[in-house]
Amino acid sequence: MAALVAEGLSNREIAERLVIAKRTADSHVEHILAKLGFRSRTQIAAWVSAEDPDGD
Repeated sequence: MAALVAEGLSNREIAERLVIAKRTADSHVEHILAKLGFRSRTQIAAWVSAEDPDGD
C-alpha cells in the first residue's frame, strides 16, 4: 500500500489496482499515516524511498 502511495496513486487508483473498495484504501492509508506518525502522503513516499533506495 505504501509503495502505491509513493507511486503517486490516489486512494481511488489504489483501490482499483488492488480490487478493493475506495474506503478500504482510505483506511489503510490513514493507518499508515497514524502508525508512522506522518501527516502527509509525501512523507509516506519519502519513507518508502529511504527504506528501498534502489527502488526494488
